[in-house]
Parts: sequence; structure tokens; C-alpha cells
Amino acid sequence: MAQMSRLTKFVSDAAGQGLAGQMKIYQIFMVPKPIGQRLCTSMQPMDINWQTWSQPQIPAAFGDYKESKLKLSLETRNCGDVIVVHCHGRIVYREEANAFSRLVGDVMQHAGNVVVDLSGVSSMDSAGIGELALLQARAQEKNANLKCAGANTIVRTLLDLTNLDSVVEVHPSLESALESFREEQVCSDC
Repeated sequence: MAQMSRLTKFVSDAAGQGLAGQMKIYQIFMVPKPIGQRLCTSMQPMDINWQTWSQPQIPAAFGDYKESKLKLSLETRNCGDVIVVHCHGRIVYREEANAFSRLVGDVMQHAGNVVVDLSGVSSMDSAGIGELALLQARAQEKNANLKCAGANTIVRTLLDLTNLDSVVEVHPSLESALESFREEQVCSDC
């Protein structure tokens, strides 16, 4: 085991007042305790008469009940030549935003017209906004059309504040988004 050494130095001040003006400086080297001498992770009572109940061996985080990590459900439906992605839950950092981006990206590989139905989305953060902007950029690269529909007031305000509504076409309802695709087809046939 490494030994702890302690040194004492005497340093005289700038005026050179001799021993009366000297200061002591102590240097202490810290050496970590071996694992056996550290505090135990489980505490035991010192009194023999003390009664305790048995502690569960498995931490609560790893118990039988586990809540689903993903707080977003995604469903795709085909409406003619338009694929509608229905979102219910929240589009936030980590798993939800990744799942949203993956699914809509896969749908855009196979369809030229995609509507993201945001009517069931309760909240969206910067990761969700970023994924939506990234999906719009991918759609433009593939000459696909990506539109959003049915955003509630919270999500709509977020889209307005981030100015994403100027990049992604946002419709008040799913029906109006689908109707906009029909109008584009009629205009292209003229």
C-alpha cells in the first residue's frame, strides 16, 4: 500500500522578518482507500435486537413492472397515392424522435406524397422540430411532398416560433392536407 507522506515547509515572507514572519505550508497526498475498507453499499444495524424487514435484492428500476420507453405510437395508412402517418403521443428527444424519423423516412422511400398527422401529438421539443426539418430536407432531395396536418395549438405555436411552418406545409386538418394533393394533381393535368 502506498504511504501517505506529509511534509512541512517554512517559507519566509518577502520582507525577510525571520522566524516571526514565516508561514507553514502543509502538503498532503491523498491515497484512496482499498475497496475492502470503503463504506459498504448495504447498511446493517449494529444492535442485535434491532428488527428490520428484508430488503428487495433487485433495485426498483429493474423490477417486474416496466413502463414502455416509447411514448409515441405511429400508424401508416394509404389514402390513394398519399401515405398518411398518424402520430399519437409525444415527439421528443431520444427514442420517440428517432422512431418518428425512421418511419417517415422509410415511407418517403416508397411514396412521393406523405402527410404527417399531428392531431394526436401532445408535445414536441427541439429534437422533434429538428427531425421534422430534416425530413423536409430529405423530401426535397427525393422530389417528394411532405405535409403536416392537424397540429394542436401547442405544436402549431412551436412550428410558428421556429419558423418551420414556412418550410413545411402545415394544414389545419387531415382532410385539407389530402385535398391539397388532389388540387395539385388537377392543376398538373391542365
